[in-house]
Amino acid sequence: MPAEDDQAIVVNLDELLQDRGMTLTQLAERIGLTLANASILKTGKAKAIRFSTLAAICRELHCQPGDLLGYREKDQ
Repeated sequence: MPAEDDQAIVVNLDELLQDRGMTLTQLAERIGLTLANASILKTGKAKAIRFSTLAAICRELHCQPGDLLGYREKDQ
Protein backbone atom coordinates (compact mmCIF):
# COMPACT_ATOMS: atom_id res chain seq x y z
CA MET A 1 0.00 0.00 0.00
CA PRO A 2 1.50 3.40 -0.97
CA ALA A 3 2.29 5.90 1.74
CA GLU A 4 -0.22 8.73 1.98
CA ASP A 5 2.37 11.17 0.61
CA ASP A 6 2.64 9.06 -2.59
CA GLN A 7 -1.02 9.34 -3.55
CA ALA A 8 -3.34 12.15 -4.56
CA ILE A 9 -6.98 12.77 -5.20
CA VAL A 10 -7.25 15.09 -8.18
CA VAL A 11 -10.13 17.49 -8.67
CA ASN A 12 -11.19 18.13 -12.26
CA LEU A 13 -13.48 21.06 -11.47
CA ASP A 14 -11.64 23.51 -13.71
CA GLU A 15 -12.07 21.28 -16.76
CA LEU A 16 -15.74 20.60 -16.01
CA LEU A 17 -16.49 24.31 -15.59
CA GLN A 18 -14.73 25.13 -18.84
CA ASP A 19 -16.57 22.38 -20.71
CA ARG A 20 -19.90 23.71 -19.42
CA GLY A 21 -19.10 27.39 -20.00
CA MET A 22 -19.64 28.20 -16.34
CA THR A 23 -17.50 30.26 -13.97
CA LEU A 24 -16.52 29.21 -10.47
CA THR A 25 -18.51 32.17 -9.14
CA GLN A 26 -21.65 30.99 -10.94
CA LEU A 27 -21.25 27.46 -9.61
CA ALA A 28 -20.63 28.68 -6.05
CA GLU A 29 -23.79 30.82 -6.17
CA ARG A 30 -25.89 27.96 -7.56
CA ILE A 31 -24.82 25.46 -4.91
CA GLY A 32 -24.64 27.83 -1.93
CA LEU A 33 -20.88 27.57 -1.41
CA THR A 34 -18.63 30.51 -0.66
CA LEU A 35 -16.30 31.46 -3.48
CA ALA A 36 -13.35 30.92 -1.13
CA ASN A 37 -14.41 27.32 -0.40
CA ALA A 38 -15.14 26.65 -4.07
CA SER A 39 -11.66 27.92 -4.91
CA ILE A 40 -10.09 25.63 -2.29
CA LEU A 41 -11.91 22.70 -3.86
CA LYS A 42 -10.94 23.73 -7.40
CA THR A 43 -7.26 23.99 -6.56
CA GLY A 44 -7.25 20.56 -4.91
CA LYS A 45 -6.37 21.95 -1.49
CA ALA A 46 -9.55 20.69 0.18
CA LYS A 47 -9.11 18.01 2.83
CA ALA A 48 -12.71 16.81 2.52
CA ILE A 49 -15.97 17.38 0.67
CA ARG A 50 -19.48 16.81 1.98
CA PHE A 51 -21.61 14.42 0.01
CA SER A 52 -24.30 17.12 -0.18
CA THR A 53 -21.77 19.50 -1.80
CA LEU A 54 -20.59 16.78 -4.17
CA ALA A 55 -24.20 16.02 -5.13
CA ALA A 56 -24.93 19.72 -5.72
CA ILE A 57 -21.87 20.10 -7.95
CA CYS A 58 -22.85 17.01 -9.94
CA ARG A 59 -26.42 18.32 -10.27
CA GLU A 60 -25.29 21.70 -11.60
CA LEU A 61 -22.55 20.37 -13.88
CA HIS A 62 -24.57 17.34 -15.05
CA CYS A 63 -21.76 14.96 -14.17
CA GLN A 64 -20.92 11.98 -12.01
CA PRO A 65 -18.64 12.10 -8.93
CA GLY A 66 -15.99 10.20 -10.91
CA ASP A 67 -15.97 12.99 -13.50
CA LEU A 68 -15.07 15.45 -10.75
CA LEU A 69 -12.67 13.38 -8.65
CA GLY A 70 -9.87 11.05 -9.68
CA TYR A 71 -6.94 9.23 -8.13
CA ARG A 72 -3.32 9.14 -9.19
CA GLU A 73 -0.03 8.53 -7.50
CA LYS A 74 1.80 11.79 -6.90
CA ASP A 75 4.81 10.84 -9.02
CA GLN A 76 2.63 10.47 -12.13
